[in-house]
Amino acid sequence: MEVAKTGWPLPAPTVGLLGGSFNPAHEGHLWISRQALTRLGLHQVWWLVSPQNPLKPSAGMARQASRIAHAGRVATDPRIRVTGLEADLGTTFTADTLPALARRFPRTRFVWLMGADNLLQISHWQRWPQIFHAAVVAVFDRGSYSRQVAWATGARRFARQRLSERECHGLAQRRPPQWVLLHIPRHPASATALRASGRALIDPPQTIDPA
Repeated sequence: MEVAKTGWPLPAPTVGLLGGSFNPAHEGHLWISRQALTRLGLHQVWWLVSPQNPLKPSAGMARQASRIAHAGRVATDPRIRVTGLEADLGTTFTADTLPALARRFPRTRFVWLMGADNLLQISHWQRWPQIFHAAVVAVFDRGSYSRQVAWATGARRFARQRLSERECHGLAQRRPPQWVLLHIPRHPASATALRASGRALIDPPQTIDPA
């Protein structure tokens, strides 16, 4: 992964931001990222591996360093950068992360990427309307969740700013608040299912010192 000497990813003109726990990262994340690169005409996608999602329990959460390392093995596309930028920025909430990134990379146009399931519960996010004002947003189809999007708090609040799918290419060049719902073929991978199956172990087993 190409990074600056500071450890930060080198900026590109247009960047999609995919945030989450990535506990663990899987092929579904890679699939959505590639869809974003193609459909939105982006130069890069950055995975923002959160130190700890405030809406998720810490129990069962692998260490951030381990999640980043695992995500790096999954993100085989050279246009995808795996980062722990929120830890570097000292931000926990997306509403704080987006303005901080805009200040750090003033010439880069960011697009916030999220699944339809997250849009349905975005009213629980800290200062969530600021997210729509800080960056344009692309919401990706997540099966049955997408049929409920029109009733989501965020969708109703910004109904007049919703774009058609025909207008999605070049979304990064538009001024927020504008957003689009993209229908894409569904990928079967799920972090929840991987954890339930026991295939989500990304931290090495801890050895016990007998002394």
